[in-house]
Amino acid sequence: MIDVTALTKSYGSVEALKGITFHIAPGEIVGLLGPNGAGKTTCIKILTGYLHPDSGNVRIKGLDVLTHTRQVQALIGYLPESAPLYPELSVQSYLKMIAGLRQIPESEQVARISEAVYATGLADHLTWPIGHLSKGYRQRVGLAQAIIHKPRLLILDEPTIGLDPTQVMEIRRLIRRLAAHSTVLFSTHILSEVEALCDRVIILMGGEIRADARLSELASTPNAVLVLREATAGVEQALRNLSNVRTVERVTTADGYPTYRVIGSRDMANGGDLCPAIYELARQEGWPVREIHREVRTLETIFNELATAA
Repeated sequence: MIDVTALTKSYGSVEALKGITFHIAPGEIVGLLGPNGAGKTTCIKILTGYLHPDSGNVRIKGLDVLTHTRQVQALIGYLPESAPLYPELSVQSYLKMIAGLRQIPESEQVARISEAVYATGLADHLTWPIGHLSKGYRQRVGLAQAIIHKPRLLILDEPTIGLDPTQVMEIRRLIRRLAAHSTVLFSTHILSEVEALCDRVIILMGGEIRADARLSELASTPNAVLVLREATAGVEQALRNLSNVRTVERVTTADGYPTYRVIGSRDMANGGDLCPAIYELARQEGWPVREIHREVRTLETIFNELATAA
C-alpha cells in the first residue's frame, strides 16, 4: 500500500527527513512514533501530496505521489493534527460539502454520509453546529470526513492529542473499527497509543528510522529474571558460567526476594531464551526458586534505549 524509498526533506539547514525507507502492506495498522520534531508530520504531508520531498520516491498503491497526486489523494482519508472544520456549519452540512468535494455522486451521498456518521457515532449530533461540539466530537467529525469516500488508506496525524481519557478511549475504539476496511497509518508521540492500537511501529528520531518492526519483535529479548525465596551462595557466578550469558545483574526489589537479571549474549537477540538453561541449573543446584520468567521490554524501555543511543 505504501512504498517509501530514500526520502529526504530539509527546511533550510534543518534536515527533517534523512533518507528514510519503509513499506506498509495492505490491511496493516502502523504507528509512526517519535518525539516532537522527529519528522512525523513532514513524512505524512509528503505521503498525502501536500509537500514535495527534496529527493526519494513515494508510491501509494503503486502510484507515484508526485506524478499522480490527485489519484493518490482520492485513495487517502486524511485527518491532520488540526482538522479543517468550519465551526458555523452543522455536522450534516459539513459532511455534505465534503461529499461534494470528494466528487461522490449525488445519488450516493446520503448513503455515504450515513455510513460515516454511524461509524463515528455522530447520529445524535447531525444538526449541531460544529463549533458547539466538544473537542472529542469535533475529532469524530474530522474522522467522518476522512472516511466518507471509503478510502483504501487512512492517515491520521496525532488523532487523540488534547482529548480527555474518555475521549481517547472512544477514538481508539473507532480507529480499530475503521481498520477493518482500510490500511491505517497514524503518527503520535504517545507510547500508549501505539501499544493500544498497533501491531507494528516505525520509530522516527531526528529524521531517521531507528526501528521498524512488530511490537512483539521489539519486545522480544533472550534475557531472563530469576527470583529466589531466600539468599543462596554462589548463584551469581553460576549464572555467569552458563553458555550464552553476557552478564548477570543483582536487582533490588520491594519485596526483598533475591532477584537476578540474566542478560543474554548478542547472538541470542533473535528468538533466544535463557529460561530453560536457568531452570535446569537451578534444579541441579537445588536453589529455592520462587520464579523464573523471560524479561519483556516495554515500548517505553525500547523508546528510551533508542533515544539514549541517539
